[in-house]
Amino acid sequence: MIVCIAEKPSVARDIARIIGATSSHDGYMEGNGYQVTWTFGHLCTLKEPGDYTQAWKPWALTQLPMVPQRFGIKLIEDSGIKKQFATIERLMQAADGIVNCGDAGQEGELIQRWVMQKAQATCPVKRLWISSMTDEAIREGFANLKDQADYQPLYLAGLSRAIGDWLLGMNATRLYTLKYGQNRQVLSIGRVQTPTLALIVNRQKEIENFKPEPYWVLATVYRDTTFTATKGKFTSKEEGEKAFATIEGKPFTVTKVEKKEGKEQPPQLYDLTSLQVDCNRKFAFSAEMTLNLIQSLYEKKYTTYPRVDTQYLSDDIYPKCGQTLNGLYQTKFAGIAPYAELIKPIGGKPLKKSKRVFDTSKVTDHHAIIPTGVIPQNLSDAERKVFDLVARRFIAVFLPDCKFSTTTVLGEVIGEPKEDLGDPKIEFKVTGKEILDPGWRVVYGKEKEEDQAETEAPSPSESAGTEVSEKAGGEVQLPTFVKGESGDHKPTLTEKWTTPPPYYNEASLLRAMETAGKFVEDETLRAAMKENGIGRPSSRAGIIETLFKRHYIKRDRKRLIATPTGIELIDLIREELLKSCELTGIWEKKLRDIEHQKYDPKQFIDELKQQVADIVHEVMADPSNRRVTVLSDAELKKLKSPKKQ
Repeated sequence: MIVCIAEKPSVARDIARIIGATSSHDGYMEGNGYQVTWTFGHLCTLKEPGDYTQAWKPWALTQLPMVPQRFGIKLIEDSGIKKQFATIERLMQAADGIVNCGDAGQEGELIQRWVMQKAQATCPVKRLWISSMTDEAIREGFANLKDQADYQPLYLAGLSRAIGDWLLGMNATRLYTLKYGQNRQVLSIGRVQTPTLALIVNRQKEIENFKPEPYWVLATVYRDTTFTATKGKFTSKEEGEKAFATIEGKPFTVTKVEKKEGKEQPPQLYDLTSLQVDCNRKFAFSAEMTLNLIQSLYEKKYTTYPRVDTQYLSDDIYPKCGQTLNGLYQTKFAGIAPYAELIKPIGGKPLKKSKRVFDTSKVTDHHAIIPTGVIPQNLSDAERKVFDLVARRFIAVFLPDCKFSTTTVLGEVIGEPKEDLGDPKIEFKVTGKEILDPGWRVVYGKEKEEDQAETEAPSPSESAGTEVSEKAGGEVQLPTFVKGESGDHKPTLTEKWTTPPPYYNEASLLRAMETAGKFVEDETLRAAMKENGIGRPSSRAGIIETLFKRHYIKRDRKRLIATPTGIELIDLIREELLKSCELTGIWEKKLRDIEHQKYDPKQFIDELKQQVADIVHEVMADPSNRRVTVLSDAELKKLKSPKKQ
């Protein structure tokens, strides 16, 4: 008998139906030589400190650091889990072979390996590795089962992550709670959550300490068009007034009219983080809510595997894309086919194949999130919104580039040369953009013109002391100007103030986690930095939720605000290792390298053991009597939000 083990009962039912295991039993299904059973996500976890030795049961500074000789696993304390595990154990011990049907990723591998270890399974194990839950994908996966040994590096990376998080989390949390927590609150410290909290706290401090400074902008209106002085902003009013006086009453002359045509490529396909960013920006969905929605769409067979960090498809997907588009063509919501008119122009023709979309070298375990071509039925409103984003992005990559024309007009005003008024010639500039052929932009209509206004929060170094730029992407239509034309104009001198960087929202925080805190707007460069991001795409939503649960941060509309507890905790931590995004990003890169067999798991754990020992030594040596403010739920609600900047 072959035992197949899936990660959820719903997934097990789909697999059982495809392979002919149609007879239901308590905790599994059987038929056609197969028994199909399931976990409920994690059934096992690493042992608690007290499971290793009685001395580690009570929290005591004298017992730190806690470093087990050998890590062990145990069943999670839950009667339902114990009952299901007993079924799994019985089936596995009598099995001729096992098929690991867990989610095809690092965590899915770890969940099922631990269960097999705990059940003391000794028979050969195969791996089902699929990127979508369609019937066709399941059949294809079973026809091409992989050897379990092929995924050993993936398991070792997941195990190293779990052990690393245990070592740092267990030791640092006990250390900081006992040293600074007033015996009233657990001060949770984590390899990813603490640097993420530090990002929010540091941004908040930058905003609170920001001192606005005035500056003056010289502009003029000629033929109902506003031209801005190319000299930039004036730091003193007197300087601006001198320039204003120079040009007042003098004619404006157009000196150059330059027209350039350009192309804009479609945006890249979604990975999990970019989907969470867009859902937060457009619909105010939390990262966790988006993950749950796209996971649901995957389990319903409408989209591919969601927990991915690539925006590319492998070349072997290209031949299947026509069929996927055909499924979208037939898709209807409330009797309306939203994608049919968009797909018509490319129907029946060879699809465009771009290296920005199809690049096998950029795909490891899974490709970007795309529709499967299965026509969606009975979606909730929120599911439909997420599906719509994925569908439109997929259609867009096969449409032509957007063609536009950029017109730049330069002009000047020459005033009377006077010694105290400086240069008598002041140059002005205006730029306009005209869409010649919308290409892929038809998929988004007007929406794309508003572009990424809230997607990226600039880093303090990028934005502090500068004027916040206007939204990108809007087209300014200009009248026809001719070089040499001249006429009256109305100059203006406007006082403006520098603005602080914005507070993080979930969208901008996810981007910051992805790039280890560095502000990166360029799509290609951002993709290159993902190697050193903090946390995995699938875990970032949970990390943000943990910060809420610990009362370290709170929501103020879309803004993420650090509480006094969160701020004080980061202030307490002097060990850069615990709160530096860059250092955590380096760990993340090492874990990825373990997965790709470029780094030794033992070395990773040994380094962490030493780092934990150093942190314990440093904190124990702190002679201060510092403490952290502890907030109740009621106090948290009463907490006033910072004023809008």
